Amino acid sequence: MTDVELKNLKDRLWHSADMLRAGAHLAANKYGQPILGLIFLRYADILYKQHKDEINAEFEKLKGTRRARTLKDISVEKCGFYLPECAYFDTINDAPDDAKKATLVKKAMKAIEEENEKMDGVLPKDVYAQLVPEEEPELLSKIVRVFKDIPEDISIDLFGEIYEYFLGNFALAEGKDGGTFYTPATVVRYMVNVLQPHGINKKFLDPACGSGGMFVQAARYMHRHNASAENDTAMNFRCYGVEKEPDTVKLAKMNLLLNNVRGEITEANSFYSDPYNAVGQFDYVMANPPFNVDEVVVEKVQKDERFSTYGVPRNATKSAKKGSDKKETVPNANYLWIGYFATALNENGKAALVMANSASDAGKSEYEIRKKMVEEGIISQMVTLPSNMFNSVTLPATLWFFDKQKANSKKKDEILFIDARNVFTQVDRAHRKFSDEQIKNLAVISRLYEGDTQSFKDLLKEYKESLKNAPASSDDKEVKTKDYWQAQIDWLAERFPDGKYQDVIGLCKVAKIDGEDGIKDQDYSLNAGRYVGVVIEDDGMTEAEFKQTMLGLNDDFTKLSAEAKKLEKEIDDNLKGLFG
Repeated sequence: MTDVELKNLKDRLWHSADMLRAGAHLAANKYGQPILGLIFLRYADILYKQHKDEINAEFEKLKGTRRARTLKDISVEKCGFYLPECAYFDTINDAPDDAKKATLVKKAMKAIEEENEKMDGVLPKDVYAQLVPEEEPELLSKIVRVFKDIPEDISIDLFGEIYEYFLGNFALAEGKDGGTFYTPATVVRYMVNVLQPHGINKKFLDPACGSGGMFVQAARYMHRHNASAENDTAMNFRCYGVEKEPDTVKLAKMNLLLNNVRGEITEANSFYSDPYNAVGQFDYVMANPPFNVDEVVVEKVQKDERFSTYGVPRNATKSAKKGSDKKETVPNANYLWIGYFATALNENGKAALVMANSASDAGKSEYEIRKKMVEEGIISQMVTLPSNMFNSVTLPATLWFFDKQKANSKKKDEILFIDARNVFTQVDRAHRKFSDEQIKNLAVISRLYEGDTQSFKDLLKEYKESLKNAPASSDDKEVKTKDYWQAQIDWLAERFPDGKYQDVIGLCKVAKIDGEDGIKDQDYSLNAGRYVGVVIEDDGMTEAEFKQTMLGLNDDFTKLSAEAKKLEKEIDDNLKGLFG
């Protein structure tokens, strides 16, 4: 299936949500539940059919012998779950277009849960009765038929992309509320491309996992870059997620199964619960936690090693208001999260997390925590993102990257800063994303900094091959032309002409802790803008001349403003003289 064909399929499937708007007795923010449930049902049906001949052959082969096994046991071994006949998609699709369709869907969902313990309580069931309104009882049947259009030979990776597409669209539709369960896929893919997860039996933690997107993207990366017939992704990767919203836990469990990701999702509040005994246990930590939470009770976290290792943020008074029964809370929990991610890593661990921009310069007790981390050497790089990349945050956010091995390397006393605020693709007026090439271009900066010049050469080679095969022009905005690929080549070649890392004004800078304009001089700020500088357009001026010109323009503006005020007063006096 080509990219264009996949896009067209996604658009046709999304039409199902439009059907709900027109006829379902369901609030707009509830559309996701039944639709994602049907996507799961169709996935289960297709995946089971892809393994069914193999399952039946094994069953017949062992039947009547001492090694005989049930269809269910063989199914779980071959495709990860057992699908009872009542849950076959054709069984539901071929049923009459009436209210019994909702009963059949509910029966299918219950049967899947009963036969597969890990899905217990996860799938939507009762909501489908609202999709057979009296005035349009065939509505559910119409939606079911839409998902029947998904080809039965589709790859499981593509099916996962469809689920992700729906998650993203529902997050956009729900605005701020949707942002609590979904981190835009292109941001996560960039994080994963910087981390480059690899190896055998790796453990991933996300203590604010939402619908599980971090795990899915990490698993896809490992599958593309590390997997082989003898060494598959399932063996390499096990995820451990924590999420406090029950409905979001269900989305995450469905997401993992749809993408063949092994692991656990626990419903809990990460501030007060540590279900995986996290300290020092994980190879990778990835998360986009809620920003600026201020109601975490200090006494419940101050002795917890996850938070106390680097320090718990405190108010200046370090106490609750006098005469109040309210217990002391942290002024801001951003640094609780940051400390948690750092302490959860094992001695070779790496982390990537999304954080509010304000945390990069936070003062008072947060300053001391940040200073300790910088001097310990575990912060490897900081990346400022463009604004409008998230559904719930319009201002730029920052990516923090940790590397426990860096603390014992020659790079201990430096941090790579990247300012990516001007690198984005506009989706619509209010939303932006990274293109595939922008993800690769930004990630290769990290590779060059690490001394991996081959990755840079390989990327240039890839772009040159694309340039060679691209059309000179196209009316289809999905088709990338020669001009596009030449622009990617130029972007890299202009910034890194020798194929090696170098500081680029306005884009990237390696800053030392000590020295003039170093991190210490900047009060341990981790704001990339303080280090990378700004690009001055090539207008023939030196930096000093540019500064002098701007000061002169400011003087002119001041004089003009004074003259405007004088004229305004004269006009006002004249009007008063004329009319009294």
